[in-house]
Amino acid sequence: MRKYFFRVCLTVIFIVLLWVIHYAWISFPIISGYNAKQMCTCVFVSGRDPKDIDTSDLGWFPLNIATNKVNFQDSSVTSAVWGFATKKAVYRKRIGCTLINDINEKQLRLQSFEIPEPPHQNSDTIGWPAGDKIVDTFPSTINKNKLDAAVSNAFTEPYPGKKQRTRAVIILYSGQIIAEKYAPGLNKNTKMYGWSMAKSFTAALIGVLVQQGKLNVMQPAPVAEWSNLKDPRHSITVENLLQQTSGLDFKEDYTKASDVTNMLYKKDDMAAYAASHSLAHEPGTQFNYSSGNSNILSHIIRQVVGEKEYASFPFTSLFYKIGMYHTSFEPDASATYVGSSYINATARDYARFGLLYYNDGIWNGERILPVNWIKQTQTSSSANTLKNYGYQFWLNGFDKKNPSQKAFPDVPSDMFYCDGFAYENIYIIPSKKLVVVRLGLTLDHSFDENAFLKNIIESIQ
Repeated sequence: MRKYFFRVCLTVIFIVLLWVIHYAWISFPIISGYNAKQMCTCVFVSGRDPKDIDTSDLGWFPLNIATNKVNFQDSSVTSAVWGFATKKAVYRKRIGCTLINDINEKQLRLQSFEIPEPPHQNSDTIGWPAGDKIVDTFPSTINKNKLDAAVSNAFTEPYPGKKQRTRAVIILYSGQIIAEKYAPGLNKNTKMYGWSMAKSFTAALIGVLVQQGKLNVMQPAPVAEWSNLKDPRHSITVENLLQQTSGLDFKEDYTKASDVTNMLYKKDDMAAYAASHSLAHEPGTQFNYSSGNSNILSHIIRQVVGEKEYASFPFTSLFYKIGMYHTSFEPDASATYVGSSYINATARDYARFGLLYYNDGIWNGERILPVNWIKQTQTSSSANTLKNYGYQFWLNGFDKKNPSQKAFPDVPSDMFYCDGFAYENIYIIPSKKLVVVRLGLTLDHSFDENAFLKNIIESIQ
């Protein structure tokens, strides 16, 4: 009996040990990769204190089991989990941070990115939105007390044991800034992560190419891996990718090692990795939110624009045209912008992007996005039963937990929005003349988006 019990114990210990080794093998590189990339961007792009990042952005399990070392001499961050799975991210001026994967550091640093300098001007002397000078007048149709209360509420911590951690709020009414507030240590010049809001920017760049006559979203996506007419993926259109109905068998799960975490933290060429996936469904028949689709779109932009112009394209064709002079778009190790996740900008630059969509894709009299592009952005595919997603923008469709009601029951149906991890959002509500930016680090879902927007709307008399 003792021998049997002993053998059972050894077997259990062996199984547990194998599980731990397996978990460490697949998960530690993701943890250290996330830490290295996050710390690098927050320090060298946003200019924040590494100690603050360690305790806030990276202070939750399992991220806090990694150790992060910032090297200010070569502008890099190295992270490891208990000495294992070391990952390194390097910062390059005006390019941002890139995680080293499947490439050596010397090769990465030799990559050439020709990004034009933004105009040298004192933006504080130039009126909004071209610059940062804000007018003193206030709309008579807004109850300022109610508006100020709505903004202040967003920065409170009303729930014991939970943390909303709002970092910035900007509210535009008819294009005018009527409210703006930042958490301590941050201001209008601080670049902040947008995470999956990057998807909406990628869609806008696709729109620019459509406006220029270089791309047709109804045609098969120009992806080399799918070029064979016999490949069932050949029928995937650019619109399928925009609407997240490509049919690719891609798992978007951030709680464990999955396609998306492997792509972001283990792969040099994220678009190629995503494009290598087989079909799970016929294109256009199933909605499946996927960062892989967005990175494939980003590589399509690179292919259509060409290598010579690609690095500068987001800046010359979109960012600088609408006054987004404080925005960075970070590439992967293959030099393709990570169109799913790595956008960094000031709150005001995010507001400018929202304003472009509020103004039907027109800026200062120039049509940047095609006619009907915004309407298409606000339209869900027939495959999406909740009707909550358009062209890489979320819509006020039906609630996932309660499909009989709207996701935002107290917000007009015409709202559409960019949505990033931890409630980074740009909300556009045309019927209320509103563009609302909220940036933060809410990990526990304690930020009530519906109540926040409801309170703002109620300030309109």
